[in-house]
Formats: sequence, C-alpha cells, structure tokens
Amino acid sequence: MYIPAAFAVDDPADLTRLIQQNAFATLVSIAADGLMANYPTANYPVASYPMASHVPLLYRPEQGPHGTLVGHLARPNPQVEALIAGTPMLAIFSGPHAYISPGWYQAAPAVPTWNYLAVHACGRPRVLEGEAAAETVAELAAVYEAGRAPPWRLADQPPAFIAGMLRGIVAFEMPIDRLEGKAKLNQNRSLADREGAVRGLRAETDPGAHAVADLMAASIG
Repeated sequence: MYIPAAFAVDDPADLTRLIQQNAFATLVSIAADGLMANYPTANYPVASYPMASHVPLLYRPEQGPHGTLVGHLARPNPQVEALIAGTPMLAIFSGPHAYISPGWYQAAPAVPTWNYLAVHACGRPRVLEGEAAAETVAELAAVYEAGRAPPWRLADQPPAFIAGMLRGIVAFEMPIDRLEGKAKLNQNRSLADREGAVRGLRAETDPGAHAVADLMAASIG
C-alpha cells in the first residue's frame, strides 16, 4: 500500500483498533500454477489471476510479532486451495471513507481527493482442523453474539449439526508477516483547509462522511 509519511499509522494499539472496528475483510491471493483447477475457466481463464473472499476475521494481536488473523472459508470456495497450499495472502480492512471536495478548502487551486482508513495484513495461512476449527467458529460467534439475549452458541447446537457445519468450512489462522495502516485525513493540508473539510463532510447526508468528519476532528484535536 502506498503510504506517504503523513498518513502512516504505526502505533500497534491504533492498528488493533482499526482492524477490530472494521473486521469484515477482503482476503486476496494469487493462485500458483496448478491451483484453482476446479474454478470455472470461462470466468477465470488464467490461473494467476487474483482471487478475493469477503469474510469476518478475528485479530489476535498478542499472537506473534504482528498478531495473527483467524477465520474460515466455505469448503467449496476455490480460494481454499490457496489456504491448503499456504499461499501468501493479503487481508484488507477498510474503514470509513468519503469524497473530499476542493471547494471546502480555503487554499486554491486544489484538487478533489478521497479520505479513508485502511489496514493491510500479509502472511501465509495455515489450515486449522478438529477442535481448533470448532474453536474458531465458536469465538467468531461469541464476538458477534455479544449482547444478544440469548446469544447463539456453538456448544448449544446438536453434535450432528456441528459436525456437518465443520465439514462445510475450512478454518485457518494467518500469522502476520507485514502489517501496515493508513489514515488519509488531510494531515498534509493547513488547519483551515482541514476544518473546512470537516464542515463540508458534516453537511453531507452520507453516514460515512460523518464518520470521516469525526476522525478528522479528532486528529485536529
């Protein structure tokens, strides 16, 4: 990811928060020759094309130098072949984003831009089986069922149902080799321009614009 110095997010606590608040990730891989043999060739005629899946991922910041991601894919998903092969993958976590009009700036001329938050995590996945796979499903459910009454729990389901569900997925963990974050919030503009952009965003009807305005206001202090 291209990250000018002004937009870099280096604090591990900030990276952890960004991932946990935007945990629905895009998981990207490029298949090596021989993989994706079962993928419809009419749609993907070239084996080296990238593939992506959209999945919630758990982040364990204490597990490894940069943390570890944990999740699962549906077993029929052709990207499972890349999981099994340990192919390097990229997980993209996208935060709030919004268009920024140059008309909101005090300085002129200026160009339109887009403000956003994003974290990229790269690593080689490892397939989890048996109890480790069940624990992954149970932990994911516990995170998203928190506060519900009563919460859905894997342990409460019939054993035959659990066994069938686990046969239908491939769980994995991905120790992170490289973790980088970007918060593009007009830090390279003057205070007057940033305040003007915040006012412009707050006048928009898009909730994403309001979220970016809040982030920009917090960064201004």
